Amino acid sequence: MLFALRPGTGKNAYPTENFSAKLCGLRVIFSLFCLSIDYSEEMTDVRSALKQGLAQLREAQVPSYMLAAELLLLHVLGRDRTWIYAHPEQEISAADAARYFELIARRASGEPTQHLTGKQEFWGLELEVTPDVLIPRPETEHVIEVALDRLAVRELRAGRKQTFTGEGLQIADIGTGSGCIAIALAKELHQAMIYATDISCAALAVARRNATRHGVSDRIHFIESNLLDGRGVRRAASTAPSVVGAQHAAPLLGNVATGSEGESPITRHGLHSFDLIVSNPPYVGRCEAATLMREVRDHEPEIALYGGEEGYELYAGLITQAAAHLKPGGILVLELGHNSLPAVQPLLDAPTWTNVGVTNDLAGIPRVLAAEKT
Repeated sequence: MLFALRPGTGKNAYPTENFSAKLCGLRVIFSLFCLSIDYSEEMTDVRSALKQGLAQLREAQVPSYMLAAELLLLHVLGRDRTWIYAHPEQEISAADAARYFELIARRASGEPTQHLTGKQEFWGLELEVTPDVLIPRPETEHVIEVALDRLAVRELRAGRKQTFTGEGLQIADIGTGSGCIAIALAKELHQAMIYATDISCAALAVARRNATRHGVSDRIHFIESNLLDGRGVRRAASTAPSVVGAQHAAPLLGNVATGSEGESPITRHGLHSFDLIVSNPPYVGRCEAATLMREVRDHEPEIALYGGEEGYELYAGLITQAAAHLKPGGILVLELGHNSLPAVQPLLDAPTWTNVGVTNDLAGIPRVLAAEKT
């Protein structure tokens, strides 16, 4: 699934509510719909409420204000888009109207639509999101695409039939957050076993609910861990940017459980090596904080955004641990920040890695870095 992206995408930018290829057409339809509004009508029906909500968000300079107004009304009424356009004169209750305009006011103040509705689409799946997890971005879908492509090529090189069932595959998703990457891979690779790590109990709770909702909870093991190695958690306590909680807000690092010898939580689960490791780590630099949209800067968890002062500081540790946990021929797939490539790609120049490749997103930004362990 591909989405139209605009420059400056990634965690740096607010993930507008739906980047599908149909968005432009919907905007045209929506604009024509709004032009048909009778501004003298009392605002008690669907059309009038939508018009007023749209006007308030436009005045507040909310990104994609037309779509946001529509999604909030759909959420309040429990209806789909087809019903909204088929029943523009349908009266709405005073309670629903009050709730809608309360949400409009919160969105106008900068609160993300996804936090107001509690959901976001990713890879065609509706996922629960809360302030404990980063809102899934469309460009993260490139991680799924690259991972699946690399696995398919590996099967071809080995002369095996491409069944795409994932039979026998062991996969790790580092910093799972909402579980978006792990769940998407589980849906595509029906026989793969996936281990999804996160340092946040709250994030893992959201991910578990999403996995249950989409029927893959029996094939995803959720593990509380910093990266793949619990032994690094306590040492990282004094330097917060070294902690990878890729999609969430984290609790105190000292609360993360490790074995008496500092044993890795992954090792305690009997896993020592993987066929595929994927991660969307924090990659925004703190030096960029002032440039972030308010929806991102004020409402999304800092530890999910910032990878250090420059943004790329986390990758060295992540790549080192991936090398230790991948099988020979295993695949590493990482999402990158908009300016991370020059700092991160040289980390894969070591003899440990081969077949290094970069994939751009639809805005032409280097978004995914992949390699195979020798």
